Amino acid sequence: MLLIVGLGNPGAKYEKNRHNIGFMAVDRIAEDHAFAPWRGKFQGSVAEGLLGGGKVLLLKPETFMNRSGQSVNEAMRFYKLAPSDVTVIHDELDLAPGKVRCKTGGGHAGHNGLRSIHQAIGPEYHRVRLGIGHPGHKDAVSGYVLKDFAKAEADWLDDVLRGISDGAADLARGDTGAFQNKVALRTRPQRPGPEKRAETPQAGGTPAPKAEEPAPDDRSPMQKLVDRFR
Repeated sequence: MLLIVGLGNPGAKYEKNRHNIGFMAVDRIAEDHAFAPWRGKFQGSVAEGLLGGGKVLLLKPETFMNRSGQSVNEAMRFYKLAPSDVTVIHDELDLAPGKVRCKTGGGHAGHNGLRSIHQAIGPEYHRVRLGIGHPGHKDAVSGYVLKDFAKAEADWLDDVLRGISDGAADLARGDTGAFQNKVALRTRPQRPGPEKRAETPQAGGTPAPKAEEPAPDDRSPMQKLVDRFR
């Protein structure tokens, strides 16, 4: 079994906060991939389903962000999972809005949810980092992450969530390259190349002009010879 954890804070007050993009991501996965209804367990909400041919448990810790590790640890102990069976989806200040990156291990960079998980299970779990941008000064971080996404951010946010859902099966299989490609197709759609000029006209259209043919030479042989030596 794979445990996919989305980080956030519980309650309607925080529902649309930047800090809750992890909750948003697992909600989208559950909806698009026909997971079982959410239910309360492990100090959080869980939903079970299948991704990539394997069983997956989605978890939204409801302990508030700075105690997320308690909920994750309970779920891991119940199912006898190792940190390598856990993927955490969370907001990332150090990535531009709309950027998505995968990582295994490393530090928590001051993220309260990751810090709590580090303390509970260690750092060797997988992560999906969802860029939300930085407010520009560390003193503004708390207010920034606990504010709702702006209306102007709705388009890229929707693209990111759809991309995560598109690649969820690849993520479950551990193919982070394919997962990130699916996200990129949503966030950076391929632009059509320049149209080639049609060689034949469409039905009802005006035919393309043909190259002019040289006029026939109706001079007599003697005149051609005279003109040649002029």
